Amino acid sequence: MQAFTEHTGLVASMDRANVDTDQIIPKQFLKRIERTGFGQFLFFDWRFNDDGSDNPEFELNQPEVKGASVLLARRNFGSGSSREHAVWAIDDYGFRVVLAPSFADIFYNNCFKNGCLPIHLTEEQIEDLFQRAATTGYQLTVDLNEKTITDESGLSISFELDEFRRHKLLNGLDDISLTLQQEDKITAFEKTHGIAG
Repeated sequence: MQAFTEHTGLVASMDRANVDTDQIIPKQFLKRIERTGFGQFLFFDWRFNDDGSDNPEFELNQPEVKGASVLLARRNFGSGSSREHAVWAIDDYGFRVVLAPSFADIFYNNCFKNGCLPIHLTEEQIEDLFQRAATTGYQLTVDLNEKTITDESGLSISFELDEFRRHKLLNGLDDISLTLQQEDKITAFEKTHGIAG
């Protein structure tokens, strides 16, 4: 998993509450088992018209947010079913950070397992960011070491994050990597208990 320390990126605003995982990655695209290749299907029903052409009204299809890597959203982002593919799609599309007042628990947990940083902010802070992001080319810098969000206009927001999750992201550790840190102890246990390696 890619480590996350500091990231500066263009902000894309999604002024919608209760964005669920079926909108993030519709069920017909869940047939693959690889973690890559899902970005092309992100927000599929909103991004594309019935004929497959880009929907010019959809937020992420606006030329000024092409290449955005920070997603700004409203409350209850990632609600719905528990599909991990939702985070895979967000990551594969290029988003490293998602900012919202609240997240669905399973989606929030899946972010940390896949190197994406979800950050809870207050409704007032999110509203302020939506106003700031109305400026073309608006960028934010997220520093996980300092737990701050800054911009070039003097904005500075501190955020809270569970220290264990922060440690995992800073060091690029997923659940398997954490287990492998105990490989010597696992091997010793297997030898002691006659378990074939």
